[in-house]
Amino acid sequence: MFSRSPEFDDPLSQVVGVLRPRAVFANVISGAGRWAVRYSAYGKPGFCIMLDGRCRLSVDGHAPFDIEAGDFVLLPTTPAFTLASDDPPDPVPRDPHLLPDDGSEVRYGDASGTPDMRSLGGAFVFDEADPALLAALLPAVVHVRGAARLAQLVAMVADETRDSRPGSGFVLARLVELLLVEAMRVSAGADAPPGLLRGLGDERLARALKRMHARPDRAWSIAQLADAAALSRSTFFERFTRTVGVAPMEYLLAWRMELAKDLLRRGGLRIADVAERVGYGSGSAFSVAFLRHVGLAPSRFAQAVGAPPLALRPDRADV
Repeated sequence: MFSRSPEFDDPLSQVVGVLRPRAVFANVISGAGRWAVRYSAYGKPGFCIMLDGRCRLSVDGHAPFDIEAGDFVLLPTTPAFTLASDDPPDPVPRDPHLLPDDGSEVRYGDASGTPDMRSLGGAFVFDEADPALLAALLPAVVHVRGAARLAQLVAMVADETRDSRPGSGFVLARLVELLLVEAMRVSAGADAPPGLLRGLGDERLARALKRMHARPDRAWSIAQLADAAALSRSTFFERFTRTVGVAPMEYLLAWRMELAKDLLRRGGLRIADVAERVGYGSGSAFSVAFLRHVGLAPSRFAQAVGAPPLALRPDRADV
């Protein structure tokens, strides 16, 4: 049976647990006078926390908007974007991969003037997990304004980044988990792209989603999930597919495979043990499903991600 603990009753906690955010790196960024910078695409989750003042953010493919003190912006895939002051000059090109990684300040515009904008910009670092899972959950641009809990977390991240104290790495890793959960909470609902977050914003579908996440090892049927949502089977199937973007059983399969990949990365389990934890009665059935979904047999996937030796020992059923 799947080993349960409190976090497995909460889909968002599960997702953050699978993503395993390991760290966050950030730089204080300030601007003075007239300035504009154009960053090339980064491709990984990036964020901006506005500490003081304001500026304009233009993300490729989206309408420009102002960010002000207390705002939090998350870009799950960080495409190319431009930051600018009022009445900006032509933007100066910047490479996000060349930003300093020692927490030193980055200045835009007048190098000696008193800054009229200060922000914290950086990126999340995940522990081997595929950050595409985050991109699949969130809108391309998450802009949060006036969220008290996020503002408190933002202030704590800023403090930890400015003052390098013992244990800062651990504290920042925990804070980034909280930031991600809060960002996903405020993004849940009709404005989210089709997926888990939009589904959790639907009170009835949320009941079914929570049950799937709480017991991924159970042989769920459409009838059981529809009953949890207090909907007819046909209404549940149509509503789930439209809101989450895939059919219920397809979603359950995808989530089981995410859990299986996470278990294989962590190591310490045989293929048959992983199969049982994600709802398969035999290692062979799990291996066939995993190969079809992931493109690698479980043992080969474990080897490719450098899992501890126990998970590398294939069962007879592994393909």
